[in-house]
Amino acid sequence: MSTHQTLLRGRLVLVDRIIDDGVLVLEGDTITRVLDAREPGAGAERLLDEAAPSSSTFLPGLVDVHCHGGGGSSFPNSTSREQAQVAIDEHRRHGTTTLVSSLVTAHADVLRERAALLAELAEDGELAGIHFEGPFVSHARCGAQDPQYIIDPDPALTRELLDICKGHALSMTLAPEKDGAYGPGSVAEVLIRGRALPSWGHTDSGSAPARAALEYSREEIAATPGARCAHATITHLFNGMRPLHHRDTGPIAEFLSDATRGGAIAEMICDGVHLDPTLVRDVYEMLGRDACVLVTDAMEAAGMPNGTYELGSQRVDVADGFAYIAGTTTLAGGTAHLLDCVRVATAEGGIPLVDAVYMASAQGAKILADETIGRLEAGVRADVVEVDSDLRPLRVWRRGVLV
Repeated sequence: MSTHQTLLRGRLVLVDRIIDDGVLVLEGDTITRVLDAREPGAGAERLLDEAAPSSSTFLPGLVDVHCHGGGGSSFPNSTSREQAQVAIDEHRRHGTTTLVSSLVTAHADVLRERAALLAELAEDGELAGIHFEGPFVSHARCGAQDPQYIIDPDPALTRELLDICKGHALSMTLAPEKDGAYGPGSVAEVLIRGRALPSWGHTDSGSAPARAALEYSREEIAATPGARCAHATITHLFNGMRPLHHRDTGPIAEFLSDATRGGAIAEMICDGVHLDPTLVRDVYEMLGRDACVLVTDAMEAAGMPNGTYELGSQRVDVADGFAYIAGTTTLAGGTAHLLDCVRVATAEGGIPLVDAVYMASAQGAKILADETIGRLEAGVRADVVEVDSDLRPLRVWRRGVLV
């Protein structure tokens, strides 16, 4: 029985270049050929004849490694698979074909319950992993994390959560200044040996603890057979951490320095709200695309109108794309899709499209250690996003099937 073949022709955004007129050949759930109409190669004439030219651009399916929800549904608040699936589908329709579900700081029992639910969806291939944003973070830089549930680093609880996740835990946000965050017997050690990653953030750290945590992460990952990824991550660089000051430097300079030396990969929320797009550009130019990953940090209001929403135990007011903890000026996650972040990065930040797409696809795949996603190449999964000239989604394929 022959496998159904789909031909997509238009501008193709690859990891290292753009083909102005190319053809993607999808067979079943796999990309089998990538053709350049100007240099088609042997046996491609029939495919070019059958694939009608278009003005569309085709991107790899996007990969978001930090997302709390969307479409009116929140991972931290979901108590059923159906609720969580609403958020997954919201982002999938907008081009994010691989999604990591992020929880927020909560009571340990709530974290256990949510982790079990989300692990089921990960087992079924609906989610790519689980990210715990807390509970071992800084009270002073808690952001939208509910301070009443912030606790000291607990390696035993961490190990229990990893077990509940059945191998699908990707990362946990930690404040490096807290005792037990890194070092022998620490939460970071449990994470790395359990095939998850420390993600340093929500921190009021000075320079020394941040540097020590990053160096420990690098050394422990290198010494651990089967570690998920060669890099720790930084949870939404600049947001939820002590600002950079020339006499009281805090952690940011250390995060940047480590990333430039092949250490951590820095998340950035390029939605035009959390960071000025020109700052995203500057960091990209300093670190290079291989040390940066674009994320949404989206909460349930992504794709939804203005109103009042929830993020864990916190009430959130949303107006014109800004989500604030009710009654405050504290940002409480984002309302963008990852494709929106790519658009902001290119249109407002001036980042080349190839690199913006790379930071929203191949980089997330690298963090997940999944070589089957994040690229338009023969042999990888047929996850494809068709967009118009303004990078607005037209059609999305996941595993070769139209979403």
